[in-house]
Amino acid sequence: MGYLGRRIGLSQDQGDSSPGAAGGAVGGGLLDLFAHGYFGRQGNLFNDPGLRIGLTATGGVTNEYTEGDTVFKSHSFTSSGTFDVTSDAIGYPNSVEYLVVAGGGGGGQRGGGGGGAGGFRTAIGLQVSQSPYTVTIGSGGHGAVNLAVGANGSNGNESVFGSITSAGGGGGGAFVDTTYTPGSSGGSGGGGCAGFSNGGAGTGGAGNTPSTSPSQGSVGGAGINGPGGTASAGGGGGASAVGQTAPDTGTGGNGGNGTASSISGTSTTYAGGGGGSGNTTGGTGGTGGGGNGTTGTTSGANATYSTGGGGGGGRNDNDGTGTSGGNGGSGIVVVRYQIGTITATAKATGGAISFYGGKTIHAFINTGTFVVDSSQIPSAEVFVVAGGGGGAGNSQSGWGGAGGGGAGGVVYHPNRPFAASTTYTIAVGGGGGAGRGIGGNGLRGENGTNSVLTDPSSPGTITSNGGGGGGAQSYVDPSDGRPGGSGGGGAGGGSPPNGAKGDKTQGNSGGGTGYGNDGAAGLAAPTYGGKGGGGAGAAGAVPGGYGIQIPASFRDPASSIGDPGTWGGGTAPTPGGYWFAGGGGAGEPSYAAPGGTGGAGGGGKGTVWSTDPSVYPEITGGKQSTGGGGGGMNGPGAVLTNSGNGGSGIVLIAYPS
Repeated sequence: MGYLGRRIGLSQDQGDSSPGAAGGAVGGGLLDLFAHGYFGRQGNLFNDPGLRIGLTATGGVTNEYTEGDTVFKSHSFTSSGTFDVTSDAIGYPNSVEYLVVAGGGGGGQRGGGGGGAGGFRTAIGLQVSQSPYTVTIGSGGHGAVNLAVGANGSNGNESVFGSITSAGGGGGGAFVDTTYTPGSSGGSGGGGCAGFSNGGAGTGGAGNTPSTSPSQGSVGGAGINGPGGTASAGGGGGASAVGQTAPDTGTGGNGGNGTASSISGTSTTYAGGGGGSGNTTGGTGGTGGGGNGTTGTTSGANATYSTGGGGGGGRNDNDGTGTSGGNGGSGIVVVRYQIGTITATAKATGGAISFYGGKTIHAFINTGTFVVDSSQIPSAEVFVVAGGGGGAGNSQSGWGGAGGGGAGGVVYHPNRPFAASTTYTIAVGGGGGAGRGIGGNGLRGENGTNSVLTDPSSPGTITSNGGGGGGAQSYVDPSDGRPGGSGGGGAGGGSPPNGAKGDKTQGNSGGGTGYGNDGAAGLAAPTYGGKGGGGAGAAGAVPGGYGIQIPASFRDPASSIGDPGTWGGGTAPTPGGYWFAGGGGAGEPSYAAPGGTGGAGGGGKGTVWSTDPSVYPEITGGKQSTGGGGGGMNGPGAVLTNSGNGGSGIVLIAYPS
């Protein structure tokens, strides 16, 4: 056999293992076996970017990266799924490091305090075995709707990885009817409400509830009193700092700051508290996705998705202008472990990097930069999905059904060049906010945000338009679905009339092919049915339109990107998973009927109101990182209802390794 130093000979898939092979056709020995097989990725070794003697596992969006000489693999979950360990480590500890961040609390309304951040828990050395581990991603709490009587924001929902649970953030307090309410307790506590006419302000909610060690969060700040409605509210607590007590009668308290983690391979700050509302100046959201508080001219800002940030506090001037509290941000779970001490070199940096089928794949689930090194990438596949539109919310039984949100637009480019030594900005769109029911009226869902790959040179910038929000049956808001990458579904109705479909509006494809479809128009008498939002692959009906499957180059079986085709009750037209950009289903007119299913590709299920929240869980939202539209929601009478937020988008780039 060849000795370790031999560098001459054919590669291992051509050479003869015998030292006396004819014509000198000897394989190159152990060193060449590794050099050709690993660096050249020949034969069955093309998928190995490092010396894989660590765990083997699947699930989430995977990233392989180095810290010094150590190679890690991370799995980031922005939607619920499974972390499945299929092979134990050899030569490394059979353990993982984890980050579990829960959904942030929603902002209160009417002197509303900021929402508290979702619980933040992280540790190393958690022992694992060959087994599937359930991952549950907590959705953010809904911001309180603008009502004269006021309302607290709702708490965020818990996130879970195996035996580790982080608690949802506490909702912001509010002046409810004649009561000055505190912020709710949670992973971090919500901010207390403002005290009007020297009536006694609300205190901040307790953090680290239930108690963990180390602490998963901080207490919210208190509101303060002020004469004649000139008071301000406290900020929500954050992972690393308490929410600020309102500093004076005119200024809302800032949200507490979150905590940075590099577990995913990129330093990101999570779990910032929401800012409290102020008489003249709203409080600033804490670092880590916290939303800003408002002064009453606009609603409190929504927290950033997949951060666990708290929503900004809303303020009510009793004028019906809709100054609601902001929604809390959804949570995230990240798991990582060591897989080796060396790694292959990608031709670019940015996003989560994995290697599959002879390709290097960069997956951006958050905004970032794609930086090409000194080697030009002459041909890459690019898949850009915008944020999905939010579903509409109705709150009157027997009225017309609520429309589902349209999916985010999709652009696919199969042969995109990237210049050497160049930085490209990647903006990943967030999902549109959910519409809310207000007494006998409803509000349309908001449009999702565009996803953009900025390229100042030829073939130009790629822009996918955010999905259109669903239409609501309302006297104060049009019943039409909003236009977007895929259009939102129209509301059903008689008086007010049924709504028109939302039209698809394609962005700049930058030389690629755009995908999107119209929503469906709502129905008049006798059915008054709302309709679903459009998907990338089909128009809306009562269900949301289905999306499209990503090209085969991106379908790494170790990664669970996209939707298997079942989110929101939808059924994919063809099997195989990896679906994106499904439309949201419609809410039904009668709350005794089921809603429309979500379109395969992350579209949320349209639902109806129930006194039992477990009947209709937060699957009404579009799935994060798919661009799915949110489902519409109906409910009876004056009960407040919330539809589903749209799912955030994603940008994927693949090129030959």
